[in-house]
Amino acid sequence: MPAVEQTDPDGVDFGWVMQVTFVTTIVVGSPIVAVASVGAALPTWTSRAMFAVRVGAVVWVLTALSVYLYARYRR
Repeated sequence: MPAVEQTDPDGVDFGWVMQVTFVTTIVVGSPIVAVASVGAALPTWTSRAMFAVRVGAVVWVLTALSVYLYARYRR
């Protein structure tokens, strides 16, 4: 059986923070973008994509900060 590598980070485990941020942003961000797009006029695919990027970026930043602060608090 191959060896499983382990780490013992000092402070916050940024690998865990990145993984949780990625999954949480998809799970939470998708419905937020969908609900936010209901009231917006999005006639073209370009406008839809740009809208999703703008709203998704805000969701990602807020999620990343929240997960980091949680990990720091729990550490």
